[in-house]
Amino acid sequence: MKHELLTFDDDTVLAHAAASYVIGIAQQAVAEKGVFDFAVSGGKTPWAMFAELASLDMPWEHTVIYQVDERVAPQGDPERNLTNLLHSLGNARALVRPMPVNDVDLENATREYALILPARLDLVHLGLGPDGHTASLIPDDPVLEVDDRLVAMTGPYQGHPRMTMTYLALALADQLLWLITGADKRDPLAKLLDGDTSIPAGRVTAAHSLIMVDRAATTL
Repeated sequence: MKHELLTFDDDTVLAHAAASYVIGIAQQAVAEKGVFDFAVSGGKTPWAMFAELASLDMPWEHTVIYQVDERVAPQGDPERNLTNLLHSLGNARALVRPMPVNDVDLENATREYALILPARLDLVHLGLGPDGHTASLIPDDPVLEVDDRLVAMTGPYQGHPRMTMTYLALALADQLLWLITGADKRDPLAKLLDGDTSIPAGRVTAAHSLIMVDRAATTL
């Protein structure tokens, strides 16, 4: 798929630009249908963006936040994306829909989470790992071949099994927003921009895709 690319001097400027972009999408969605359906990945980049959003005119009371992926770890664990998400939201009055990774039956939990996803997602935030993964679509994991479910489990990766939206779910996005920082992302970023499907990120498709990067991440 084709991506629009915007490059910023550093991650601080990128975070501010990303926050401004999210607010624009959110306000349009609320004006059109009364709710902003926003799916958020883990990693470090979204939390700086949320810190910026806290000081801007974000329609939190009309925002529903879904998780793109989550580690199987106890409630409140610092490894959990939810822990970082709730901390970054502070007192923002958004409705958060956590992935049920503490359920006993995780396969059933994936089906239950899929049932609460909207027919379309207004915006999906994604990151990019040095190994080319995005969400928890992990290289060489069977989850990459799941084409009949919106949410699925992975095998252990960096110490934890994970629950993740599949390619099928990400394709529900009206807009993807990739936030990519750091020199260790140069190679996978180049592959992503080339549409290289040898990395998991290169297989993501959606209606529109915007990639925001800092200069350290790009050789352009």
